[in-house]
Amino acid sequence: MAAPKVAVVGAGVIGLSTALCIVETCPSCSVTVLSDQFSPNTTSDVAAGMLIPHTYPGTPIHVQKQWFKETFTYLFAISNSAEASEAGIHLVSGWQVFKSTPKEELPFWSDAVLGFRPMSEAELQKFPQYQFGQAFTTLKCDCPPYLLWLQKRLKATGIQMYNRKISDLWELHSEYDIVVNCAGIGAHQLVGDRKLFPVRGQVLKVYAPWVKNFIRDGDGLTYIYPGIHRVTLGGTREKESWSLSADPGTTKDIFDRCCSLEPSLREAQDIKVKVGLRPTRQCVRLQREVLSQAGVKLLVVHNYGHGAGGFSVHRGTAKEAARLVGECVAALQGSSSGSKL
Repeated sequence: MAAPKVAVVGAGVIGLSTALCIVETCPSCSVTVLSDQFSPNTTSDVAAGMLIPHTYPGTPIHVQKQWFKETFTYLFAISNSAEASEAGIHLVSGWQVFKSTPKEELPFWSDAVLGFRPMSEAELQKFPQYQFGQAFTTLKCDCPPYLLWLQKRLKATGIQMYNRKISDLWELHSEYDIVVNCAGIGAHQLVGDRKLFPVRGQVLKVYAPWVKNFIRDGDGLTYIYPGIHRVTLGGTREKESWSLSADPGTTKDIFDRCCSLEPSLREAQDIKVKVGLRPTRQCVRLQREVLSQAGVKLLVVHNYGHGAGGFSVHRGTAKEAARLVGECVAALQGSSSGSKL
């Protein structure tokens, strides 16, 4: 049969990395990326890009750990290469601090990051209002450069990328054999997923080059994540809010909270405010589906709903989505030789 045509819908970190994994694992496929937004206008561009996993209640922990390990290993190799600066990936050390000792002193990902340990008494003196903490080294992606680096890698393999808004996956059935849905929060309308909802995040990107260590409140709401050029200060988690407008009161609140953890941030300059809608579900939707209309079938692979944890697991889920695309290709080849899908 001719090379199977695959459309990947969405050009955030999930869409681009999924397209790349498909090319790597199914080289016989002809892959196209379709999206109404590309960097710097995606939700992924707003993300802090820190590799600290968020837990998905509906996904087995061993699966989440596998996704995270695969992502960490992949990015660690890039951070150790000559492309680290262009890809915006670097190691960063720091602390996660808690007002009281958490029930789980060792999170499931503790052995996947580097040098995970409880904080010493001396370290905790930096945070007088906190009782317990964890120190470790992890990876940080500066998101806009990383997305551009992924696009460059895709273009080098001959992948086509088109600016196109898709309102219904059926639009694509006459052009493509397999459609991969990486639409993020767009899947709410695109496939009518009512289990998917936005969690609005507002962050500040500031110039404060003296801040070298990350600091994260264990509740996940207040964080300071130094990147290569700017420091990300956060944040908010506003369920079911679709607003992309920055709120000045929230900006002040985020800045004050971060300054209470790191007082030197009072001198931060060139404060830019960003807002993104995290595509949130109980579990990532990572599955095959066969859509059928009037006897016509369309093979679909879904990979969306990563919420606040997309960067931490993006490569792991992209590899799984690519494996599912491989299953679809096998089904197509089987059907072309006379068996049913």
